[in-house]
Amino acid sequence: MRQVKSCGVLLFRRIPELSFLLMKHSHRFDLPKGHVEPGETEIQCALREMWEETGVAIDQVTLDPEFRFEEMYYPIEPRFGSERVEKTLVIFLGWIDRVDRIQVTEHGGHEWRAWKPPHNIQKYTINPLLMAVEQHFAKSPK
Repeated sequence: MRQVKSCGVLLFRRIPELSFLLMKHSHRFDLPKGHVEPGETEIQCALREMWEETGVAIDQVTLDPEFRFEEMYYPIEPRFGSERVEKTLVIFLGWIDRVDRIQVTEHGGHEWRAWKPPHNIQKYTINPLLMAVEQHFAKSPK
């Protein structure tokens, strides 16, 4: 089975309230993420995809060095026809102090969602990620 890896950043801000960025598709929410290119590290891929899909400059984001979320699943990958693949998703936690504007390029829109766990957004990817973030926040100084 073909193996693919996708990396992204879950962006948080503190002002005007503690909230995180979701990207909107017509029928679901997503995160800024994408496939690793040859020679790229996971972090390089995650930051590049974040910048490409949101317009947020890489130097505006501080990654939490203690957080890395990984999930594996088996979707049908359109770029390989109808082939099912083993897909690894890696998400890093990023903090941004100021956001002038989100420049959406690959999604229908975006939304800053207030951090008020528990969250019920997407059963298979986003909910487990947010539960991991909640556990991380519980053990980390704010």
